[in-house]
Amino acid sequence: MTSKRSKLQEDTRFRVLRLLQQNPEMSQRDLAKAVGISVGGTHYVLNALIEKGLVKLGNFTAAKDKRRYAYVLTPKGIAEKAELTRRFLSRKMEEFEALREEIDALSAEVDNKEMPSAKGAPRTRIWGTFLFEDRSSTRGSAQELAPRSQHSKE
Repeated sequence: MTSKRSKLQEDTRFRVLRLLQQNPEMSQRDLAKAVGISVGGTHYVLNALIEKGLVKLGNFTAAKDKRRYAYVLTPKGIAEKAELTRRFLSRKMEEFEALREEIDALSAEVDNKEMPSAKGAPRTRIWGTFLFEDRSSTRGSAQELAPRSQHSKE
């Protein structure tokens, strides 16, 4: 079984190779921002990919600044990216299935019953995969149910 750290490193290599295949002229700064790592980390990953023969470094002539480089995937790099893509997709599908099972279990547990809420906070009901807030008054007989935003901060 691979460690969490090695999975993260593999995901980083996959994302870097994927971005470079789409845009070889991408700067290290832009690459770092897109992948979510530091510029120093990006430099380290790129050097490792170059040393392994997965990426070759070349100047690209369209730039005014001749210090800019193009990071081109080699045939070996393309093959490695394909293998990383397969493993990445497999891992993400396993995570997706585990998450789906957890959601199904929680939904069955709740089974359309009210979930307790903090004093003064609206009660929350779950139907299917949608969360609703009960915005009705306690005196009214009809319940006004409004979809709850996934990004609301309550």
